[in-house]
Amino acid sequence: MMNTVRAESLRVSLIQSSIAWEEREENLQRFGRLLKRACGKTDLAILPETFTTGFSMEVERLADTMEGTTLSTVRKWASDFQLAIIGSFIARVDEHYFNRAFLVTPTGETHFYDKRHLFRMAGEDRRFTEGEKQTIVSYKGWNICLQVCYDLRFPVWSRNVANAYDLLVYVANWPEARRSAWKTLLPARAVENLAFVCGVNRVGIDGKGIAYGGDSAIYSPKGEKLADAGKRDGAVRTCTLAYSELDRLRTKFPAWKDADRFSLHI
Repeated sequence: MMNTVRAESLRVSLIQSSIAWEEREENLQRFGRLLKRACGKTDLAILPETFTTGFSMEVERLADTMEGTTLSTVRKWASDFQLAIIGSFIARVDEHYFNRAFLVTPTGETHFYDKRHLFRMAGEDRRFTEGEKQTIVSYKGWNICLQVCYDLRFPVWSRNVANAYDLLVYVANWPEARRSAWKTLLPARAVENLAFVCGVNRVGIDGKGIAYGGDSAIYSPKGEKLADAGKRDGAVRTCTLAYSELDRLRTKFPAWKDADRFSLHI
């Protein structure tokens, strides 16, 4: 993580949209238009999981490289609109495929996180390689932990040891049939980790006929909802997070000091 003077406030935008099934160029155009609306109004814009393709298992055909169209476009957006961008895409590295989350800054700095918990019910565990490490990135002095969709169900993986991060972000393609779990687990992660939590989901119906209900939201460290995109397609919702609020809570109610110690075996 970089050592940066921390900004007191961080403007975070939920970018919620439907995703054209397996149509990279169409999705890049769609999300480019949405990000343009956030220009000058936010510091950090968050896109859904696999925002260029939808949650497809056609990895050989749809994967992009680290030098490919997806990341080069995201870097251009970040520079042109002067904001950082988080999302995920199907990435190919040598003979491996990853559901790879990224955080790209306006200066082009690029950080990655590979989804740890692969969704076996859709066969993701057979098509992708699982990630092996947690990723925390410092941006404007805020420490941001990147996670992807199904990771939300595994609290040990997101444990905020000694306040290592301030904002926990989940990008997702979370089906509407399980929206109650999404709406329960996001605030739970905020409360147990004493951190802001942001979850960005898609809407619409994918190429497999699965419906997605959105419900992209930001929660305070107390589990209070600060922003909600509802079910709207093409929604841009922006919320300003205050570090002083987080710091006061961690000082007044330092539950993090009593957390159980453990180690992960990967």
